[in-house]
Amino acid sequence: IAIPGNIRLKCISWNKDQGFIACGGEDGLLKVLKLETQTDEAKIKGLAAPSNLSVNQTLEGHSGSVQVVTWNEQYQKLTTSDQNGLIIVWMLYKGAWYEEMINNRNKSVVRSMSWNADGQKICIVYEDGAVIVGSVDGNRIWGKDLKGTHLCHVAWSSDSKVLLFGMANGEIHIYDNQGNFIVKMKLSCLVNLTGAFSIAGIHWYHGTEGYIEPDCPCLAVCYDNGRCQIMRDENDHNPVLIDTGMNVVCIQWNHCGSVLAVAGSLKATSQDKDVNIVQFYTPFGEHLRTLKVPGKQISALSWEGSGLKIALAVDSYIYFANIRPDYKWGYCSNTVVYAYTRPDRPEYCVVFWDTKNNEKYVKYVKSLISITTYGDFCVLATKADENQPQYVLVLCNSIGTPLDPKYIDIGPLFVTMTKTHVIAASKEAFYIWQYRVAKKLTAMEINQVARTRKEGRERIYHIDDTPSGSADGRLDYSRAIEGTRDPICAITASDKILLVGRESGTIQRYSLPSVGIVQKYTLNCRAYQLSLNCNSSRVAIIDLSGVLTFLDLDTRVVDSTGQQVIGEQLKLERKDVWDMKWAKDNPDLFAMMEKTRMYVFRNLDPEEPIQTSGYICNFEDLEIKSVLLDEILKNPEHPNKDYIINFEIRSLRDSRALIEKVGIEESSQFIEDNPHPRLW
Repeated sequence: IAIPGNIRLKCISWNKDQGFIACGGEDGLLKVLKLETQTDEAKIKGLAAPSNLSVNQTLEGHSGSVQVVTWNEQYQKLTTSDQNGLIIVWMLYKGAWYEEMINNRNKSVVRSMSWNADGQKICIVYEDGAVIVGSVDGNRIWGKDLKGTHLCHVAWSSDSKVLLFGMANGEIHIYDNQGNFIVKMKLSCLVNLTGAFSIAGIHWYHGTEGYIEPDCPCLAVCYDNGRCQIMRDENDHNPVLIDTGMNVVCIQWNHCGSVLAVAGSLKATSQDKDVNIVQFYTPFGEHLRTLKVPGKQISALSWEGSGLKIALAVDSYIYFANIRPDYKWGYCSNTVVYAYTRPDRPEYCVVFWDTKNNEKYVKYVKSLISITTYGDFCVLATKADENQPQYVLVLCNSIGTPLDPKYIDIGPLFVTMTKTHVIAASKEAFYIWQYRVAKKLTAMEINQVARTRKEGRERIYHIDDTPSGSADGRLDYSRAIEGTRDPICAITASDKILLVGRESGTIQRYSLPSVGIVQKYTLNCRAYQLSLNCNSSRVAIIDLSGVLTFLDLDTRVVDSTGQQVIGEQLKLERKDVWDMKWAKDNPDLFAMMEKTRMYVFRNLDPEEPIQTSGYICNFEDLEIKSVLLDEILKNPEHPNKDYIINFEIRSLRDSRALIEKVGIEESSQFIEDNPHPRLW
C-alpha cells in the first residue's frame, strides 16, 4: 500500500483483535487502515492478500513526525505521539476513530508507550528521563523523574508487577510497578563487545495464547548491532543468545510467542547498499526463515492477530507478507494430527482427527517438540522433564494410543520416519530406532518382537563419523554430545537411504538399514526441508529463504575441474515455496505450495496452478489431499470437514472428461501416453 504524497513512515501497529492497522510518519501523518475480511468461500481458496481496504481513515491532530503508535485492544483505544511530545488518545465510535484526549508536557519527546496486559494502565517514557503511568480513563497514577538518564523503551511484565526501562546507553533497568528501582538487567548478549549499542526493541510476550512449553523464553531484547537475548523472565541469567548478523530496527513476537520477527538490514556482499530483511526465530534461537524486503529503508514491523500476515513499514509503503507457519502436524491413515496451545493449560493439546468418521481423540502432551507421521503410525517428540536434558519419542497409532516410548539423550530437532525406522537428529548426531519389522504386525506382536530383537534396534551416530555399515552403531551417547563445526539442519529417509543435510550445504547419504556412509553431495544452499521421491532417485530441497531445488542422487556428471562426481543439481528452481510432497506411486510427480498456489509437476513441467493455502497431506492415485490448517486452528476443538480438500491432477480430470466426450475406445490412446493404474 502506497502512502499518498510519498510521506515516509516511522511506525506501524496492527490491532490484534479488530484488525485495524495504524501507521505514523513524517508531517503529522497518521492513518488507520483495515484489510477487507475474507468470505468463507475465499478462505477455502486460500490466503491471497485482500487488495481492498474496508477502512482508510486519516487522523488529523499531529503536526510533527508521528513516532509511536500503540493499541489498547481491551478498551478499543489508540495512543499516538509525535516529535513535539504531543500525545493523543483516540477512541472508536461507529467504525471511525475520534480524538478523545490530548496531553503535552512541552518539555521532551515521547520515546515509547506501553499498555499493560489488561489494558488498564499505560506507561509513557520521555527522552529526558520522565516516566508517567496513567489509567485508561486518563488519570495520572504516578510520575517519576529518572534523573541523568535518557529513556528510549518501556515494557510491562505479564502480571503488571514489573516495568523494564531501556536507556539510550543500552542499559535496561528493572523497576517495580510503583517506580522503585530493583536492579539492572544482565545483558549476556553484549558480553565481550566494546562500545555503545542502542536498543532496537524490547518485547515481552504476555502468554495471552498460552506458551509452547512450561517456562518458555518470552522476553526478547535486541540491539541495533544484531545481538539478541531471549529470557524466561527479567532475572534469567542464562538466556537464549542470538547473533542475527543484521542491523536491527525493530522486533516483535507473533500472537502466541512461537516466532520472533527481527527486521532490519544486511550488508550485501556484492553491492554497497544494504538489503532489507526480516529474520524469523523460535524462542530457543533456531533460525526459521529469512524474508527479503524491497525498498530503501525498513522502519517498523507488526504481526497480524492470527500470526498469518506481517506488515512492514518501508519508506512510504506498507508491505504485507503471508506467513506459512511450520505447524506441529501430520497425516496418518485418514487422520489429521495437529497440536495447539491454550492459555489455560501448560501442555500442548494434540488432536487426532479421523476425517473419515469425523471423530476426534485428544491427548495433552507436555513440551511437545514435533509430530512425525508415516503409514498408520505417528511419533510425538517431547522433552521428558524440565529438570534433565532427556527426550522421548512416543510411537502412537492413528487414534493417539501410545504403543512404545523411547527415551533418548539427544534433542530431536529433526525427526523422520520410514516403514520400519524412526530417525531423530540433534545438531551433532542422529539416532536410529527400528520400530517394527517390515511385515504387518499386531500391537501385541510388536512388543514380543521388540523383546527378541533388542540388539540393533537402537543406534546412534555422530555426524562427523564415517560408519562403514557393519555393526558399529551402539547406543553410546558420550560421543553424540560432542560438538561439530558443521551442524545438521535437515534429514529425510526412505526404506533404502538416509540423507542428512548440514549447514555448510553438504548432504551425507547413508545406506539403510545398515547405516554405512555412501556418498557426500555439495549444495550451494542450507537445506531447511529435504524430501525423497518414491524410488529414492531424487531429493527436493527447500532452503531457508524458500527456494526449491532438486538433486539427482545417482547421475554421474563431470564438474568444473574435470572430475567425475555423483549427483547432479537440476535446472528447475522455484521461489517462495513452503511445502512440497512427492507422489507415493510415481517418482516424477510432485505437488508444491508456492505463495498461495499449488502446482503439480510431472517430469519437471508444471500444470496450471490451483489457488489454495492448504498443507499437503498425501499424494497418490493422481489425487492430492490437502488440509486448511490455518482455518482448523482458528477453532481447533471443532474441526470442519470442509477444510479437507481433494484435488485431482490434470491427467485424471482430462481422462474422465475424454471418456465422457469420446468414449472408452478413443480415450485409451491418451491413457497409454499417460499410463497410471487409476486411469486404466
